[in-house]
Amino acid sequence: MFQPVSLFVGLRYVRSRTRKFFVSFITWVSLAGVAVGVAALIVVLSVMNGFEGELRDRLLALSSHARVIVAGESGGGLPSSAQGSAQAATRAGDYDWQGALAVLRSDPRVRGVAPYAEIQALALRTPEMLPVQLRGVDPQLEPAVSVAAAAMVEGRLDDLVPGDDRIILGSVVARLLGVAVGDRVTLLVPGVAEGGAPAPRLREFSVSGIFEIGLHDHDGTLALAHLDDVRALTSDDARAFGLHVKLDDPMSAPALNSQLGDRLGAGLTLRDWTQDHANYFRAIRIEKRMMSIILMLIVGVAAFNIVAMLVMVVTDKRTDIAILRTFGASPRSVLGVFLTQGLVIGWAGVALGVALGVMLSLNVADIVPLMESAFGFQVMDPSVYYVTRIPAELRAENVITIALIALVVTAAATVYPAIRASRVAPAEALRYE
Repeated sequence: MFQPVSLFVGLRYVRSRTRKFFVSFITWVSLAGVAVGVAALIVVLSVMNGFEGELRDRLLALSSHARVIVAGESGGGLPSSAQGSAQAATRAGDYDWQGALAVLRSDPRVRGVAPYAEIQALALRTPEMLPVQLRGVDPQLEPAVSVAAAAMVEGRLDDLVPGDDRIILGSVVARLLGVAVGDRVTLLVPGVAEGGAPAPRLREFSVSGIFEIGLHDHDGTLALAHLDDVRALTSDDARAFGLHVKLDDPMSAPALNSQLGDRLGAGLTLRDWTQDHANYFRAIRIEKRMMSIILMLIVGVAAFNIVAMLVMVVTDKRTDIAILRTFGASPRSVLGVFLTQGLVIGWAGVALGVALGVMLSLNVADIVPLMESAFGFQVMDPSVYYVTRIPAELRAENVITIALIALVVTAAATVYPAIRASRVAPAEALRYE
């Protein structure tokens, strides 16, 4: 025998085969419950992290990591064409775009800057009429700040030539209007004449391409045209244009915003992608929090099973406890015996759950197709969802947090039965033996 006695006896109780089948069954159910709960929580959070990353990539496919706009506007301003976007971006109204360019390019985190324009318009194709967000881009500079070209189903971003009135439509917009590459569509841009009377501007564009991102906010509302062609449709150059900014690390956009936002000049502000798409990620955070709480209940139920199992063990081992006490064991030693037994069972379940959860998360892309072929169903139906695979992104901080919480919960479950065992009176336990 080795010291301490409580550890030795506790481990013997874990290894021993009890005469009561029900107690042994509850023990294994408790261990399995903890393992299943921990594994399920790791897998679910990994999958939700994967969907979050997929959503982030799709949102940034036709967007920038940050953008400089006129304060209070949804667009921004840079009244310059593709050829002179950097040099001719001196001033537009009272907005110093040249100064903003200098501030951005002086930061080593900034990889590229490109002008853009964004106005609201109506796309007309008899008999359909659809509101769209018309974005003017520089085909030479835009690929440096977005991956728009990779999102093209038909056509190329280079097809946008100034003065040719070409347009690239989102796949949903093209389908609703009933147009294909080569067709023509009319754009109506609301405007106001000098006297205050409505003066809409009309221009006919040729569809040179179609893109598909997999998000309705892009595919169902966005249309791309050359920067000069969009400038010709708006009456307020200063407030219709802006700067797209690409960073080495998209996650550094909020820090860049806080550090450079006040240095861009009067009337200009910097908005990062986390602000533009805050609702999406807020919804994902709420879903992850709720799923974590729900799945942690599985661990909680398993912890209650540990409590019930240890209480039954204490009742079954009353004679053993009394003998230990008569041999000089202190109540603290008896407490340690049952704490050891409960912790070994609970923490073994946590370790098994972590191993199982990590293994499933790393191989979910291979496991799901096997399940689909074996059971004859599709988890992500291509006719319903844009994303047809189950992405997973395993994060070490999630695994550590889940493991620590599960360890604390299972450890807390052993306290009451252990205290109850330490209070067993030896004389009372041996009286009827």
